[in-house]
Amino acid sequence: MTLIDKLGKSFVFTTELGGINGTDIEGSIAKLKEYDGVDAINIHDCPNGRLRMNSVMAAAIIKQVAGVETIPHFTCRDRSLLGTQADLLGAHALGIRYMLPTTGDGPQHGPYQSAAVYDYNTAKLIELIKNFNQGKDANGEAFTGQTQFAVAATATPGAANLAAETANMQRKISAGVDFFQTQPVYDPEQAGRFIDKAKSLGKPVLLGLMPLKSLKMAEFVNKNVAGVTVPAHILTEMEQGKTGFEIACEFICQIYRQVDGIHIFGMGDVAVTNKVVAFARELLNRR
Repeated sequence: MTLIDKLGKSFVFTTELGGINGTDIEGSIAKLKEYDGVDAINIHDCPNGRLRMNSVMAAAIIKQVAGVETIPHFTCRDRSLLGTQADLLGAHALGIRYMLPTTGDGPQHGPYQSAAVYDYNTAKLIELIKNFNQGKDANGEAFTGQTQFAVAATATPGAANLAAETANMQRKISAGVDFFQTQPVYDPEQAGRFIDKAKSLGKPVLLGLMPLKSLKMAEFVNKNVAGVTVPAHILTEMEQGKTGFEIACEFICQIYRQVDGIHIFGMGDVAVTNKVVAFARELLNRR
């Protein structure tokens, strides 16, 4: 059963590979083969404006060699409208069936004197992909055949203005989004408020979970990651010795009945990701 077939019918687990630095995709494939019970892997598209292997090409190789579904991120930042359409056709020919359109971090975040393109925004890119699924290009002209992409999108449960965030999700759905993978959230009450609003939109939601490696990491998240807050009581618990894995498990116990799955920001830690999946699956088996 494919990922899109599972969504809304069974609990789904996705995680992230990040971007591949350099040519060593074999190392990434070896790590991916260690994941146990993950339904799909997201591949980043030059995050923070830094050079990484092309996300679509990497995703195609990984899918073929490791046998796992891949969701390449696909930014508005780097591609003209013409180039985007050519890349979408090529991605489909390589076997890619999922896309996560994003704006993309501006080039100013990275080390290169590179000009951003931004011929379109995320909603327009989603519309374009859905038009390709109908066999039509950006001008509505038919081309030979048609693509079969499912489209993912991001959402932020910890957004300061939840009504505005929900409206943004609705715009993405109107453009053609099939499911959401959210940013990390640590407060079950905050997550619950978001889920209540998101569920009314009628699309599957995979709630973001990022196990904290240390108190220092938790403090860094609070200071530097927009839309993500680690509550004060969690900081206190970590000071007293509670691990990020334990905190993640407690969170899962409180939210797993409300969502369609979990998107795990594993930060490259395969062992912890596998432990999180195993813990959640045990909960699910008890239902």
